[in-house]
Amino acid sequence: MTKMIIIGAGVMGASVAYRLAQAGADVTVLEATRVGGGTSGISFAWTNAHRKPPKPYHDLNVAGMKAHAGLRDEFGATPWWHGGGSLEWEPEPGRAAQRENVEQLRSWGYAAEWIDRDQVHELEPDIDLAAIGDAPVAYFPEEGWLDPVFYAHAMLSAARRRYDARVVCGARVADLIIKGDRVSGVRTADGTLHEADVVVNCAGRWTNEVVREAGLHLPLAPTVGFLVFTPPVASSLGRVVRTSVIDARPDGAGRLMLHWNPTDATLRIDSKVSPSMPEARDLAQRARQLLPSIGEVEPEAVRIAIRPIPGDHLSAIGPVPRISGYYLAITHSGVTMSPFLGAAVADEVMHGQQRVELADFRPARFFN
Repeated sequence: MTKMIIIGAGVMGASVAYRLAQAGADVTVLEATRVGGGTSGISFAWTNAHRKPPKPYHDLNVAGMKAHAGLRDEFGATPWWHGGGSLEWEPEPGRAAQRENVEQLRSWGYAAEWIDRDQVHELEPDIDLAAIGDAPVAYFPEEGWLDPVFYAHAMLSAARRRYDARVVCGARVADLIIKGDRVSGVRTADGTLHEADVVVNCAGRWTNEVVREAGLHLPLAPTVGFLVFTPPVASSLGRVVRTSVIDARPDGAGRLMLHWNPTDATLRIDSKVSPSMPEARDLAQRARQLLPSIGEVEPEAVRIAIRPIPGDHLSAIGPVPRISGYYLAITHSGVTMSPFLGAAVADEVMHGQQRVELADFRPARFFN
């Protein structure tokens, strides 16, 4: 039986582990902290294929959306995934680009339509229509959002229960074990050696921290995502909304998750954050403009996510050249693409099948 080590138990690592175990591999997942304890657990987690050129990258995201929907047939229910689509409107300077994006998506067969204010009110009655003004509203009915930690736990639980996979939390990988031109396992920070036929690195923003050899480091271009969480509020918001004042979605138990791109640009990876900081209170105020029913709410929690983005902003999925037994699965939009990429990685690693969907995203482009 082929021995596999998966580094990382976020959405990518969990998806890859489940599909490799299902394909007959002997799978061990090594996670430095806890399941979903990295970027996965602090993601806006919007499943979509928006503004993700070029076309092959868009297609990977669409495949991920379809794979999320397909899990319902496999698992019977997918309580970690929430549909309902998304709504979008822009301030005046962004409307031309919005129209171009909608037309581009429609030309690619992506579900996108324009709706009027009455339809917005029917979908989201708590939205103050005055916040829309005269802005055109786009609706993307096949989009949704994910509970990433719930999803990762479900995949790993199925891998353990059905296929005897092992998940070890608190196991921080310190380096690869390299014999000649082959990776033969990993060493954790406590000195434990774990042997494997193949190591799949799904460590996201920590990809290079688990490998000492600089020649095997993947160029990364991480960005900051700032998220604000409200306490339970009086709102029936049921889907992702991206508006001229705030981006928001439900986050369970009556809470809302808030995001605003301009705020991201003001913060750094090492910024100190707290619910009382001006940036957090500004997002809460913006949310009140959109959803007056939530009242004078203050932020309950804040998080900074560091997005794991390869250097050219496209996925890095495949074997690392010049060394065997070492495979990378590192990407932005992992929440959207992970169920598809998990199956694709398993096809390649276990069956030697070269997935044509991944041809443009090989790590080799960074190592030649």
